[in-house]
Amino acid sequence: MPLYKTITPNSETIVKIWKITESFDDLMQMVNLKPKSLERVLGMKSELHQRGFLSVRCLLRAFGYEDVDLHYDEHGKPYLNDGKYISITHSFGFSAIIISKAIIGIDIEKQRDKITVIAHKFIDYEFNYLDKNASDYINKLTIIWCVKESLYKLFATPGLSFIQHCLVIPVSDNEKETVAWIDYEDRKYRYHIHFLEFEGFTCAYAIG
Repeated sequence: MPLYKTITPNSETIVKIWKITESFDDLMQMVNLKPKSLERVLGMKSELHQRGFLSVRCLLRAFGYEDVDLHYDEHGKPYLNDGKYISITHSFGFSAIIISKAIIGIDIEKQRDKITVIAHKFIDYEFNYLDKNASDYINKLTIIWCVKESLYKLFATPGLSFIQHCLVIPVSDNEKETVAWIDYEDRKYRYHIHFLEFEGFTCAYAIG
């Protein structure tokens, strides 16, 4: 399947989401990989990860870029030749890219019951307003995880803790945006967060 969704949060920012229905071979036919990327994708043991990797390169082309335009710094953070900010994510059958003139971060996660088992590893303050018996508890946990992951990618600072440094303000029903904070080394940073849910997945993106 080609492009699944395009979102334009503002005049300087675009989000594109891809639904990965193509085979590995079909995706390989759709992209031009530099030697380093080809070596990387062929070395992956999981075809799911291979298809995720290749779908991201398909998204790059949808933005007008090629694989040769994408690089990673020493911390694994992606960047583009033209200086625009980029953030990348993929989970199971979906991948997404956000590109902006502002600092950004994005994450997609599948909504799964097992997130309740690890909730204590990324939530502290948020337990004050979450209802474990609510029918949308899994959804709310997944939103919080995606928000914090997008903040982590945006902030790109080693040692940043989901529990200690990231706080997500309660999200009202039917709302698709919220505010989140990073409280790090005696400074507070406020970010506007957008999120959406589709086909059992959650996507959140933070804009600096």
